[in-house]
Amino acid sequence: MNDKPSWNSTWRAWMYLLPAVVGITVFFLYPILLSFDMSLHTKYNYYKSIVYERGLDNYIFVLNDPEFWLALKNTLIYVVGVVPLSILLSLSIAMMLNSRIRFQAWFQTLYFLPLITSVVAVSLVWRWILHSEYGLLNSMLGWVGVAPIEWLTKPEWAMPSLILFSVWKGLGYNVILFLAGLQQLNPQLQLAARMDGAPKWRRFRYITLPLLAPTLGYISVVSMIHSFKAFEEVFVLFGKSPGPMSQAMTVVYYIFRKFYNESEFGIASAASYVLFLIIFVFTLIQLSIGRKKVHI
Repeated sequence: MNDKPSWNSTWRAWMYLLPAVVGITVFFLYPILLSFDMSLHTKYNYYKSIVYERGLDNYIFVLNDPEFWLALKNTLIYVVGVVPLSILLSLSIAMMLNSRIRFQAWFQTLYFLPLITSVVAVSLVWRWILHSEYGLLNSMLGWVGVAPIEWLTKPEWAMPSLILFSVWKGLGYNVILFLAGLQQLNPQLQLAARMDGAPKWRRFRYITLPLLAPTLGYISVVSMIHSFKAFEEVFVLFGKSPGPMSQAMTVVYYIFRKFYNESEFGIASAASYVLFLIIFVFTLIQLSIGRKKVHI
């Protein structure tokens, strides 16, 4: 029996793949190459499609720009705040939903709603919740004697407000993934540990958490990458600004401002590749740590 594919079947396979290949090339590979080339343009006239000089000046400018380092600092604080808090809350909610509570399907839908709701619509609700005078959060804090907080106008509260909003917005996706992972675990292991008298925290520490490590690793990597690319949350929550005194400006917002507001296309492209390298390094670190802890 000849298992070698015929020329006809190979040709048909490539015809099926052609639309996807064209789409990836036009909308993914070509923009990547074009933006990298643009990051090397140091003297240009894009309106006439003329490039006079190329070099690394844009990268040097980015690495010496205090505004970029402020954006990077804010982004790192944002990542450190959002990723662990989101994972902790979503895992707790998923474990609660996995315990066969009443109206389980209804709760799953409820937690997933923020993810599929428009960011603009959600931001309007949160701008009301965080309003300093008549916001819901300050009203609740007032019940316990806490003075009103200017969440969106004070620099020291800009980042906590952004983190709170982002955690709530992305909670549903992580809950669904954790719930799917929990439902794949062998219940016999939990039953055996329960019969041996192991308390809940020990069953979680030595059974649930190790078996859930692949899901946990995937969610942590995806959440980190998504958090590094935060933009729309800042844009809509603070009304098209990077927050008071730019305390909520992320690296992607910095890129946006350089590209659209200041027409510094080369600098914006260079900053995007610096961000790519940062994400790449952090992802490699996470994957190397996960490889030591996860055995597939």
